[in-house]
Amino acid sequence: MQTVAHHGRETAYRTFDRGADGPVVLAVHGSGGTHRVWSAQAKLAGEYPLVALDLSGHGDSDDVAAEPGYETLSAFVDDVVAVAGEVDADVLLGNSLGGAVVLMALVERDLDVAGAVLAGSGARLPVLDDLLRWVKTDFERVVEFFHEPDHLFHDPDEATLDVSKAALRNTGRAVLERDFRTAHAFDVRAELSSIDLPTLALVGEYDRLTPPHYHEELCAELPDCELAILEDAAHLAMLEAAEAFNAELRDFLDRRVSP
Repeated sequence: MQTVAHHGRETAYRTFDRGADGPVVLAVHGSGGTHRVWSAQAKLAGEYPLVALDLSGHGDSDDVAAEPGYETLSAFVDDVVAVAGEVDADVLLGNSLGGAVVLMALVERDLDVAGAVLAGSGARLPVLDDLLRWVKTDFERVVEFFHEPDHLFHDPDEATLDVSKAALRNTGRAVLERDFRTAHAFDVRAELSSIDLPTLALVGEYDRLTPPHYHEELCAELPDCELAILEDAAHLAMLEAAEAFNAELRDFLDRRVSP
């Protein structure tokens, strides 16, 4: 892991690069996640350098004193901008809340990037009232909810479930609650028309957390957006359908993005 210092804290990131000469992809995880959710995309490192960061308070990154909502989202955008500048990122790739961070960065910051990929995300990310209540009072119920069929995964094996549950528990209740409340407050539907660069919306066909219609709505409002629906996958399609996800990402980068 490497770090970049900014705004009085350090943001950690990992670079996967096997001599690739394609565009540099900066990947941003979602609520409760870390850079590890992009492990399957490291297989592309011979073609495209992949950089995966830990948002503030997640994984190996320093935390930030920020209220849930716009303040936290802005801090996460600061993380992305700092790492993007450090690695000369060409493409931003975000999953779920990470997609919200990418969209906000494109709306509010002057980033010199050539494309964006939004995976399991949306222009608005409402969180169920039950989840907002459980994350305060019954954290284990939140963990179990996310691992019900067609939430994070469509049809995972027990080993995958065990690893995923452990990762969420390791993130902890306080960070996850802040993530939830930040996602719940997010809404850039009125600003999508200003994001005038090639965009790919990727979603698992069974994703009940950010369903395919979220991505159809993104592509209806973004000036230059393509939609890909991945079979046999739910919210974490980059892990569950990694081969198909990587194929769609590769095709998009080859056709639409120059390094």
